[in-house]
Amino acid sequence: MLQSENESLRDFEKIIDTYGEALMQLAYTYVKNKQQAEDIVQDVFVKAFEKRQDFRGDASYQTYLYRMTVNRCHDHFRSWSFRNLFFSDKFVEGRQTGLSVEGEVIYNSLSNALGQEIMDLPIKYREVIVFFYFKEYSAQQIAEILGVSINTVKTRLRRAKEQLKVKMVHEVGEQYEG
Repeated sequence: MLQSENESLRDFEKIIDTYGEALMQLAYTYVKNKQQAEDIVQDVFVKAFEKRQDFRGDASYQTYLYRMTVNRCHDHFRSWSFRNLFFSDKFVEGRQTGLSVEGEVIYNSLSNALGQEIMDLPIKYREVIVFFYFKEYSAQQIAEILGVSINTVKTRLRRAKEQLKVKMVHEVGEQYEG
C-alpha cells in the first residue's frame, strides 16, 4: 500500500513537471497576476491529485488540466474583483531578428503593445487568442477545453481579431505621430 502511494506521488510529480509551466501561463493570461496564477495552479494540482481516480479519459490529461484551470480562473473572477494590473513583458518574448536597432525598438514596442491589447481583451476573446495563436490549438481542441461549440470559438476568434486590428491600427498611428 505504501509503495503504491509513493509511486502515485512520483507519477503526479511528473505531471506537475510536465504541465506546471503551461498551466501557469494559462492562469496568468486570465488573472494577470503571478501570485494569483500560482495559487490557481496549485489549487488545480491539488484537486487533480485528489480526484485522480475520477479521470475518465474522455480527453487527454492535458486537456483535462487546462479545463480545470480555466474553470478555476472563472471561479476566481466570480470571487475577486481586481483591476489596473499591468502587462508583463514576459508574455510576448522578444526575438532575434536582423533588424536595425531602431527596427528592433519599434518591433519590441509593437509586440508589447499587442501583448497589452490581448491582455485587455474580454476574457472570452483573450482565451481563444491565447489558445489558438500562442498554444497553437485547433478550434476543436479549444472548444473542448472551454466547453463551447467550434462555431463559438471561431466567432470569438474573429471578433477578437477585429478588436485587436482596430486597437493596433490606432497604436501604430500613435507610434508614428509622436
